[in-house]
Amino acid sequence: MIATAKSLRRALLLSAAIPMATAPILLGQDSRQRQQYAREHYTKREYRIPMRDGARLFTAVYTPKDTSRTYPILIRRTPYTVSPYGEERYPSGLGPAGAYAPEGYIFVYQDVRGTFMSEGQFRNMTPHVANKRSDRDVDESSDAYDTIEWLLENIPNHNGRVGMWGISYPGFYAAASMIDAHPALKAVSPQAPIADWWYDDFHHHGAFFLPHAFNFLAIFGQERPGLTTQWGQGADWGRRYPHGTPDGYRFFLDLGPLRNINERHYKGQVAFWDSIVAHPNYDEFWQSRNIVPHLRNVAPAVMTVGGWFDAEDLYGPLNIYRSIEEKNPGVFNIIVMGPWVHGGWNRGNGESIGDARFGSETSVFYRDSIQLPFFDYFLKDKGELELPEAYVFETGANRWRTFDQWPPAGLEPRSLYFQDGGRLSTAAPATGQETWDEYVSDPARPVPYTADIAIGMTREYMVDDQRFAARRPDVLVYRTDVLEQDVTLAGPVIADLWVSTSGSASDWIVKLIDVFPPDARNHDGLRRGTQMGGYQMMVRSEVIRGRFRNSHERPEPFVPNQPTKVILPLQDVLHTFQQGHQIMVQIQSTWFPLVDRNPHRYVENIYRDATEHEFIKATQRVYRSREHASLIQVEVLTSK
Repeated sequence: MIATAKSLRRALLLSAAIPMATAPILLGQDSRQRQQYAREHYTKREYRIPMRDGARLFTAVYTPKDTSRTYPILIRRTPYTVSPYGEERYPSGLGPAGAYAPEGYIFVYQDVRGTFMSEGQFRNMTPHVANKRSDRDVDESSDAYDTIEWLLENIPNHNGRVGMWGISYPGFYAAASMIDAHPALKAVSPQAPIADWWYDDFHHHGAFFLPHAFNFLAIFGQERPGLTTQWGQGADWGRRYPHGTPDGYRFFLDLGPLRNINERHYKGQVAFWDSIVAHPNYDEFWQSRNIVPHLRNVAPAVMTVGGWFDAEDLYGPLNIYRSIEEKNPGVFNIIVMGPWVHGGWNRGNGESIGDARFGSETSVFYRDSIQLPFFDYFLKDKGELELPEAYVFETGANRWRTFDQWPPAGLEPRSLYFQDGGRLSTAAPATGQETWDEYVSDPARPVPYTADIAIGMTREYMVDDQRFAARRPDVLVYRTDVLEQDVTLAGPVIADLWVSTSGSASDWIVKLIDVFPPDARNHDGLRRGTQMGGYQMMVRSEVIRGRFRNSHERPEPFVPNQPTKVILPLQDVLHTFQQGHQIMVQIQSTWFPLVDRNPHRYVENIYRDATEHEFIKATQRVYRSREHASLIQVEVLTSK
């Protein structure tokens, strides 16, 4: 009998289902060994499953050859191909991780509608149809429902229970499956799910994440006419776009205005790029591609997973968890946040990212002690699982924490004010005289987002040493005194700024940074061999396109040189700034090429209207008087 949500929401993992003895061995095997195991123990069949509107979705099903017992069904729906195609060909592994194949599941992989070998029309981030009136009203919720119904009727030896999981785009499909779910769907784990493409991946508060979008759409956005097992137009997911240089800063600077992307590179062959150009604001096109408002009538147990240093989808897991919690009282709904890059929890050991180390194999712990027990319990009645509401890794202190809610209860709000001399203090500015710090932002020489020359968005940038930026004249730096005791921040961080620009358009980038002491040693959380003294580890960062400061739907220019309020949420954290460290905040207006350059001269549509003429220097000011106080709002966790 499945326990109630209340009994399961406790602060400790008291016990968990233990995988079969062969599972840990399998985790360490190479891909050929995992493939051979799947071939020897599973039978593969391929089907075209009919949906209610007649479209047939290509589906690969792997069933255990041992028919002496029944098995739950575990589904992954994806736009990224279910290859290898052909019933004689097997993948390098089954399920989310290596332990699942010996544990015993019926594994199902499906090309979503309109991709690869599935019929129908593909739509990026398929808009949800809340009120379906006919069989023509289909979305990812209905496709998941119809798939489960067919599998239950046609696949033998199942136990009547179904689970679903997926990372990134497949995480979106997992989230969509929970809405008005099939009664047999008992457990769902959206992992790094795309929730709203205005925030996840491509836009952050309206600012365009250039290399990530450019490189992704150059491959994924190519048209795939008809049913195919190949990526479209000669594209290959395993190969990068031929940039002609490894230097991303130079490549995207030479690109010039965004309007050159189609003319020089896409050549009109990427339909979604045309949609981005046509919809520069958060209009109905983007609003319909937001799954968060629709997460109602959720019945399955849900475990949402994310990474604190996920450069692609940090917004998604935090907000999908919150939405389910608010709209579905009583449902089993938990969140797991670890010190991971995008999808890092299901590959590697999770011990480090770039120079930052976390003191343990966090990914292995997650896979063995959280993920597999979750599915085993709800799909097999295996074990006595008692997971907390929030299983969260505390960076800085490098330890797992458990909470009865997220953000945790009992947080104390604090404000960190910008002061003269680059100081950061809890004391509000005392002077009534208008004071500010200023810098000149030049789009022709933007601040790089990394000291590397990467052609894309690096996985490590969210923990990178920020000293290279702090030394630029177009970056403002504020820091606290050396901390006399540990300070743990938990939950949301919000930049509350008063700013001005001599232009009529501007971006504002805010970075929260942990400054290590000059004599920092290896055990302070950095990779051995790194020059650790004074290391400025980025903890959280975010950007807002200033035109959207009051509304994402209705942008507006700045009045030149007029103090203006800009509020920028930076997403959640759980980080301890240790005794002897300092808390630092950096402010800048370019972050290149991670974010495209704002011209500083307002145009209605940057993608279409900005020319070389609009890219001008601008004098940027951040105010710090009593009337116009700029600050960072944080929440301090006082309990140990």
